[in-house]
Amino acid sequence: MSSLAGRLRRVFTAPPLATTKTAAKATAPLPATSETPAKTIKRLSFNNSTLKEMVEQFKESSDSKRFRSRAKLYEKAVLKLATAKKFSFIEDILEHQKQYKEISTEAFAVRLITLYGKAGMFEHAHKLFDEMPKLNCERTVMSFNALLSACVNSKKFDKIAGFFQELPASLGIAPDVVSHNIIVHAFCEMGSLDSALSVLDEMEKIGMEPDSITFSTLLYAFYQKGSYADGEKIWDLMKTKNVAPNVRSYNAKLGGLLSESRMSEAVELIDEMMTSGIKPDVFTLNFVMKGFCKAGNLEEAKRWYAEIAKNELPPIRATYMIIIPFLVEKGDFEMAAELCKVVFRRRWLIEPALLQQVVEGLVKESKIEEATELVELAKLKGKFQITLELPSDKK
Repeated sequence: MSSLAGRLRRVFTAPPLATTKTAAKATAPLPATSETPAKTIKRLSFNNSTLKEMVEQFKESSDSKRFRSRAKLYEKAVLKLATAKKFSFIEDILEHQKQYKEISTEAFAVRLITLYGKAGMFEHAHKLFDEMPKLNCERTVMSFNALLSACVNSKKFDKIAGFFQELPASLGIAPDVVSHNIIVHAFCEMGSLDSALSVLDEMEKIGMEPDSITFSTLLYAFYQKGSYADGEKIWDLMKTKNVAPNVRSYNAKLGGLLSESRMSEAVELIDEMMTSGIKPDVFTLNFVMKGFCKAGNLEEAKRWYAEIAKNELPPIRATYMIIIPFLVEKGDFEMAAELCKVVFRRRWLIEPALLQQVVEGLVKESKIEEATELVELAKLKGKFQITLELPSDKK
């Protein structure tokens, strides 16, 4: 890995390019449409269809302009298939999109390249990038960045140096701050933190200012993979560069504090955020809640769970997967059962063994009615149809 980092680092010694092709036209949003393919979108089921049926439904729905503008649906389908390791199905869905006129729009092509990257299908992402001129689709720094990101997401770090060194000249573009941020991310993923930091020097040489994403990436890496003291040096550097910390910056610092079990300082940091006018997000509160779970402090963990609703933050599955096992560990089966019901309503994945522990804990506390309700809800749960047993059923 060190040789890859060295090769990538040498790329930055090359002089900056003089020519730049604008990506402004490419970044324009896809054209709006008055079509309403609600029927096809509604019947596109990600929960009850077989994967093959889902692919066929997706392709059929793709005939709608409105559907093709729904990037989140594309990502949801591809990630579901990638989880199931159905890579041929992903290829079927994404190659199908080349027949539509949007493929000549760089934003649409970039979406497909990005999805191939997230699925770990780098060769397909690279092939589509190479095909763009034949598809009458202009390549600017935006699609160049998508290709770099596909390298990182697919863990093809050995490809990045060559692309960064050769493609800008052949395409007549200059890498922008996003390009450099991707290189920073690559170095961090490779564990080459000194090399990641050296990118800042190279950016300065060409008159390019790092942004909040640059520093957030570095902060996460240094606080988590280095040490808290290393992270603090990056924090101070960020201030000297006049880049204001945002919620992601604070979350990185918070993670560093919690990795060293410095809970009181973590709470103080949240107060600092609020004073600075930065509202914590659900990940901020998850960090703190997890820290108190790790510390074995049930009341504080429950209090920070309550803060999520108090701050009107959108619930996410990770919150419940942190606190439910801790509630079970501490014997608070009643609250654990209530949160399991939330998981059911949200149709989130949950381990049957964890649910069984909650049921058995309720029975031990003679809360038979609550335990029975949980068993019945699990049976009705459309996504997984989990079968649980009351302890008396095992005799």
